[in-house]
Amino acid sequence: MVERPRCSVISRMIVVASLAVGTVPVRAQGFSPATDENAPLRWRAAGGHSPVPGDGQAIASSGGHVRPVANFATDRPDFQLPNHQGQVWREYDIRAYTQNAPNEDKPEQAIVDWILRETGTEMWFSEPIGMLNASRGKLLVYHTPEVQRLVHDIVARFVAGQSVQHVFGVRLVTLVNPNWRTGVYANLQPVDVQTPGVQAWLISREHAAVLLDALRQRTDYREHNTPNLVIRSGQTHEISRTRPLAYVRGLLPRNVPTVGGYDLDMGQVEEGFTMKLSPLVSADGKYVDSVVRLETSHIEKLSPVWVESPVAGPSRQTTQIQVPQMLTWRLHERFRWPTDQVLLISCGIVANPGPERKAGTGLGGGLFAGPSRAEALLMLEAKGRAPDPLAVKESSVRTGAINYRGRY
Repeated sequence: MVERPRCSVISRMIVVASLAVGTVPVRAQGFSPATDENAPLRWRAAGGHSPVPGDGQAIASSGGHVRPVANFATDRPDFQLPNHQGQVWREYDIRAYTQNAPNEDKPEQAIVDWILRETGTEMWFSEPIGMLNASRGKLLVYHTPEVQRLVHDIVARFVAGQSVQHVFGVRLVTLVNPNWRTGVYANLQPVDVQTPGVQAWLISREHAAVLLDALRQRTDYREHNTPNLVIRSGQTHEISRTRPLAYVRGLLPRNVPTVGGYDLDMGQVEEGFTMKLSPLVSADGKYVDSVVRLETSHIEKLSPVWVESPVAGPSRQTTQIQVPQMLTWRLHERFRWPTDQVLLISCGIVANPGPERKAGTGLGGGLFAGPSRAEALLMLEAKGRAPDPLAVKESSVRTGAINYRGRY
């Protein structure tokens, strides 16, 4: 008996299996084989029954034909802006404001921002059709006469002589105990505030001076910024007092095994406060509108956590990492008050915007000598126009530099 080579038997089995597989109908979803090998491939939609030739039109997933997208943009060179609600086109000359700010980048943006604050943004993107555009010399507005009157009043406050620099008293203080209200509450005139937990009052300059003098006698009184700022009316001024705090947030294994086997993954958080003030004095100088934004972040403590160190070897090691415990709060309000009065804002008992660090404090546990929470008070006062720089220079030669410390 002659034994046939085993390789030829295996080859025949592979050929037979291949032929057998070729005769099995294709069951893949969405594909229908052609009966003629020269015929184009035929496809069908998922769940469909009728095959479509490969050279046919494309079909959607639902089985319908995909229709070409029509041209939805139309050029109309003779188009005129619709004025079915009485819209009018008006151009405002704003050079009287922008020319006084040669070193400021896009000073006209302040005018646009205040128009949007006064009118809201929705009316510029809905019916009736409107347009608002500004360059360094001109403001273009297309809207109804009612909106044009609002725009005119805002622009007048920028170009009617009040666009010069003004001195504003801005004082951020904290008190641990809110009992400062005792004895002065009768002198406070309440002001409506939208932010929950925030209160505001108007107080005369005389009573404000007495109140501040009494607050300074308290042991829990802290002041957190320079009290007087020179701001051009309509522009935004930022006061920032933050400091970084580094901590160990994790461990990073090393690619090459070495002694230790890992590096410390350091993180950093910022604590302190950032305040943005956007005041706009009225055309007659009798009142001021201001948007106040205040954000405070306070690191109350770094909680220690012990984790296993990624090191090679039989022994287990642990390393301390830290998780920051943070307190934050925000204030974003718009106020209007007479320039002959002081605006007093209480933000409530919140995260302390400027705690003092303990000397020699480690990375874990408490970080600060003072309390983590205190009542934050913000005093705002419009002190009038800033003197001309040349006049200040001449006056300083004769009588000394002008001091803006003011009443308090």
